[in-house]
Amino acid sequence: MAWLVLVLSGVLETVWAIALEKSDGFSRWLPSSIFGVALVLSMAGLGYALRTIPVGTGYAVWVGIGAAGTAIVGMTMLGESASLPRILSLLLVVAGVVGLKVFH
Repeated sequence: MAWLVLVLSGVLETVWAIALEKSDGFSRWLPSSIFGVALVLSMAGLGYALRTIPVGTGYAVWVGIGAAGTAIVGMTMLGESASLPRILSLLLVVAGVVGLKVFH
């Protein structure tokens, strides 16, 4: 259960990162609200998961999912560069996250 919560919390990290960008410095209420709710839920889920998952592993997986998810959304929906080196770098991040889970 902790791993599922950790993965969902990592996805919520992507949500709050994108909402933060869309909030335009907290001047737009809807993205700002989404940011706040997603941030609180993401942190709460991380805290729950770290009850049973070691902090180094849990935090690295959480950050990796959030970073990779944010970069993928940026490339697919926000017009950011989707160059081969960026995609290969993301695959390395994903491989690291999978490795942390497998060798936990």
